[in-house]
Amino acid sequence: MAIRYECRHCGKAIGKLDNFAVEEHDLGFQALTNEERLEMIEYEQNGDIKVKAICENCQEALERNPTFHQLDSFIQ
Repeated sequence: MAIRYECRHCGKAIGKLDNFAVEEHDLGFQALTNEERLEMIEYEQNGDIKVKAICENCQEALERNPTFHQLDSFIQ
């Protein structure tokens, strides 16, 4: 099982944990609401977990342009 983190806005790979024996509780997923879990976490058929986060570049763009928060995607 691998856990892959990718940017929800631009799709850039942020990080990956390969064959990592870890429980979801160790990753802090229990702190998310059900809605947040559905939005941020995808369980793939091969057992991998994909976590949608925000990369540094997109975070900086959001900080410079707060109106971008209203958009699902602001990267062209």
